[in-house]
Amino acid sequence: MAGCRGWVFCLTVCAVSLFEASAEIKVTIPVGKFFTYELLRETFQNDFEPLSKLYAGRLYDDPMIFKCNRQTFPDLPEWLRFTQRHPYDNGFLYGTPMSPGKSVIEIYAINKRSYEAARHILVIKATAEKMLPYQAEFFLKLREIEKVLPSSVQDEIKQDVQNLWDTEALEIVNITNALDRGGRVPLPLAGHFEGVYVKVGSEQYFSDCLLRVMTPEDQKQCRAGDKVKVPGGCNFCSIPSNCITWCKTELFDLTKQQPAPPAPTMGSGILEDDGDFNPPESPPSRDFFPDYIVTVIVPLILAIILCLLLAYIMFGKREGVEKRNARTNQIQLYHHHTIHGNSDELRSMAGDRGAPSPLSTLPMFNSRTGDRAAPLQSDSIPLIMAQHDPYSDTLPRK
Repeated sequence: MAGCRGWVFCLTVCAVSLFEASAEIKVTIPVGKFFTYELLRETFQNDFEPLSKLYAGRLYDDPMIFKCNRQTFPDLPEWLRFTQRHPYDNGFLYGTPMSPGKSVIEIYAINKRSYEAARHILVIKATAEKMLPYQAEFFLKLREIEKVLPSSVQDEIKQDVQNLWDTEALEIVNITNALDRGGRVPLPLAGHFEGVYVKVGSEQYFSDCLLRVMTPEDQKQCRAGDKVKVPGGCNFCSIPSNCITWCKTELFDLTKQQPAPPAPTMGSGILEDDGDFNPPESPPSRDFFPDYIVTVIVPLILAIILCLLLAYIMFGKREGVEKRNARTNQIQLYHHHTIHGNSDELRSMAGDRGAPSPLSTLPMFNSRTGDRAAPLQSDSIPLIMAQHDPYSDTLPRK
């Protein structure tokens, strides 16, 4: 029993070594045919811990994130795309090469539990092959791109299209996410999907059901925005999520397409002699006076009018000091002049600390002459009494 375990261990080590030695995966696809490659999390899980599953009894299902790029380049080739919805989902590389060539893709898997990384090399070789002459593109409204890329789902869609096309010689040419074609992101609710475009091709001409898409009646209804359903005799939808949208179906006949224009011929690079150079005539003269009036004179006139209006408001509506004093109560005006006089006196005393006490601090004084007055015993006379003052006649006297 121990010998059997030893042999199993040796075979496992050899298999792991052989797998690491042959980590380069090579794929050959024809030009114009759809290519898809699924990045299985189980494969990279074995790369992280190849022996723990057999001998330690630990089974891991770690979340992984895949990063794919062309070797020595930061991104993928223009025809190749990658999708992975969730770290617990498998990733998919998919696309359709349109020209022959070789692409070396580096695939990195990052384990979100242990933060380990594994690297695989995928070599894709596209070989030249004749394009299928008749192609049709369908829109699946109730599908998402990662749900269509598995081979089993592609076979289901292909079977429905075979019944619609009335032929089995079909090939899937391309599968595109509706978001890549300008579609809107759906609401995160049940029953809302992104949508997928599926293009298929065949050597056989279109069936009668497909040709009904080109009829003026159907096109008129589609342009009007009506919900046109697939005709009853042409509805071969076995699964509801694989049903096509009739108004978004397009047919492509590559046999009727105009050939590409020939490439321009390279000349000697020397211009031909066409005679002397004749410069173009000068443009006719133009009168700029109306433009000058509009751009300079009119704004200047408006500015002058505004200035006159502002001057009238600021200076023409003012009362004047004399008119304002005549309308002011004389006692209030006298009190106002007294306050101004006291303020001036305090300002003059601020420069000399040895000055005598201000007159305003005396019991009774005249701010104009500085003469003292005897105090009166009447409560009807104000505290500030003036003598020989032009405003004193307005003060009440007993």
